[in-house]
Formats: sequence, structure tokens, C-alpha cells
Amino acid sequence: MKEVYITRLSKFLPNEPVGNDDMESILGMVNGKPSRARVRILGNNKIKTRYYSLDKEGNSTHTNADMTALAVKGLFDDKFPISKLQLLACGTTSPDQLLPNHAVMVHGLLKCQPVELISATGACAAGMQAFKYAWMSIKCGNSENGVSTGSEKLSSWMQAEKFEPETDNLKLLDENPIIAFEKDFLRWMLSDGACAALFQDKPNEDGLSLRVDWVEIASYAHELETCMYAGSVKNEDGSVTGWSVMKPDQWVKQSVFAFKQDTRLLGNNIVPSGAKMWKELVERYNIDIDKVDYFLPHLSSEFFRAKIDEEITRLGVAIPQEKWFTNLVKVGNVGTASPYFMLEEMMNTGMLKKGQTIVMMVPESARFTYAYAYLTVV
Repeated sequence: MKEVYITRLSKFLPNEPVGNDDMESILGMVNGKPSRARVRILGNNKIKTRYYSLDKEGNSTHTNADMTALAVKGLFDDKFPISKLQLLACGTTSPDQLLPNHAVMVHGLLKCQPVELISATGACAAGMQAFKYAWMSIKCGNSENGVSTGSEKLSSWMQAEKFEPETDNLKLLDENPIIAFEKDFLRWMLSDGACAALFQDKPNEDGLSLRVDWVEIASYAHELETCMYAGSVKNEDGSVTGWSVMKPDQWVKQSVFAFKQDTRLLGNNIVPSGAKMWKELVERYNIDIDKVDYFLPHLSSEFFRAKIDEEITRLGVAIPQEKWFTNLVKVGNVGTASPYFMLEEMMNTGMLKKGQTIVMMVPESARFTYAYAYLTVV
């Protein structure tokens, strides 16, 4: 088995950063009224700015594939041109269409030579599934290099117009404000952008590289029901009915394609299951936590910071908060791209030194999947 290194990271963030007071002017107001939940949700998540692939009138400026291709292009130069690319693995929650898949569309925009492709579609862990595929392909000798990406175009899913048909059917709006909190919740949480990582079987000759020592991904869907969903409705018994077996008029009336979050299920389960997995990994890999230099947790909201800290401390596998690094408050929650954005900032702003170690943690609330990676700066 070969050693595998991340040698370059590149990002693309669309347009100008959007402050909290400007969000609703771009996304729109459902039923023409300001959201009652917005201030409360923003107060919990602590996000100050995020990016939308929309102009100030709410018109789309970039597709998901556009942003991903731009991030990928940023990895290459005359010293290592894109003509050497062998593998492209793309993760996203929000592809521009059902078919063709996201990676194919990105490859079409890159207009390079034939390459191996894979698309991972899901929630936040999909970016790490693409990450792991690229790592494994090089590690086993199938490829000498590969690119993995995380990207989202979530703003279009959150525009007020996507919810208007449903508000026409809601009764007693004073008692059931505008739209269910589960649907309004994610409108103030998510943002757009793309980030890409170049994996190679040799480290950089000049400058730092990140050796990927291991990547672990596990689903807890056997224990827990669906928590975040789109293209479906959740039934009282916890089961989910997908759009393909529903009538077209139901798609509109129930805003089936909007992102929804079962916030009570999220709060009760997202932290304990992820902490349990971390404890198991510490034991399996005999990790000396004192020697971990940086902990990069993908936080959907700063609300979860203290809860994660409390739970891993309770289990005896705490990492001191002075070792935590996130950029949620200025970049926003970009789903599958968020883990990449943290690595990109650390690598490209001179934060890292040879010999340091990094633990990445990526929880996914769709049906509770968790990804961890351990990297060494070389």
C-alpha cells in the first residue's frame, strides 16, 4: 500500500459574502412576511457571513457544477497541469439535476482528457466519501493522483418561492407560523461554494503536504430514523415517502423538494453517536490525544460546540478547545464542502508546521452518518 498525500487545496466562493441582515432580501420572505425563526436560529449558529450563488435579485449566477469545476481548476498550474489528472471524485448534497450525475457534469466543464469518475450524493458525509474514494484509489495503486471535491448550491432550494404554494394551504397561520419550524430552520443554516483537494502518491517537493493516515466512515441508520430530508415527506411512524410515488400536486402543496430537519431528533442524537464513534477510533488506532495538534469538527451550528465538548469529555476522549479550528462563522455551513474549507484555510494561510497532526470529524444528520480522518503534516 502506498502513502497518500494531499498536496493542494483550492476553493471557490461565489459572489460577495452575505451578512445576516441581507439574507432575506436575497432568499425572499415566505408569504411576504419576515421569518419569526431567523433571528433565533442565527443567534444559535453564530454564522456572520455566508455565500450564495445568487445575485441580489435572487437570480442564479453559478451552477453547482460551475463552482466545482472552478475549484478543481484552481488545483492545477504549469508545474502540474490538469492533463495529468486521473481520477475525479465529487461529493454533494445538491446536484443540479438527478441525471447525469454531478461528477460527469463537472468533468464536462473541465474539458480535459478521459478520467475515472465517481459521484457521492448525500448530506455532509458525501464529501468525505469522495475524499475516501480518492485516498483508497491511490493507496491501492489504482491511481497516481486524484481530485476529490465537496460542493453545494443550496441557496436555490431555500428561496421563498419554493415554499409559497404550501403557505396557501396552511390554516391558522398565527398558530402555525408561516411554515413549520423544521422547514424554516435550514433556510438560515446553509450556503454555497466548492472546495477541491489534490491527492498524490508523493508529497510536494517544496512546501507542506498532508499525509492521509486513515479515513473511517460509519452509518448509524440501523439505530436511528431519518432526520434531514428533501424530495420526500416524513410520516408519523418515522418512515419516509419519496417524491417518485407521490402525485405532482403533492410535490407543490407539501414543498416536497425543500430541505427539512427533524430538529428534536437532531438535538437528541447527532452528538452522542459521533462521540461514541470517536471513542472507538481512539481505542482502535491507539491515538495519543495529547499529540493531536488540531481538531476540525464540521459544525452545522456553533450551538453544538459545547455539546460535543461535553460528550467527548464525558467519554474520556476530549480534545481541548484551544486545538479546535473551524471557519463556520465566516464561510457558513457549506455541507459537503465545509471539511475541505477548513483544511484549505489551514494549508494555504501558513497555519501548519511539519509533524503536526489533524483529526477531522464530519457528522451527517440525514440519517446519522459520521466520518473521521487522521492527517499528518509532512
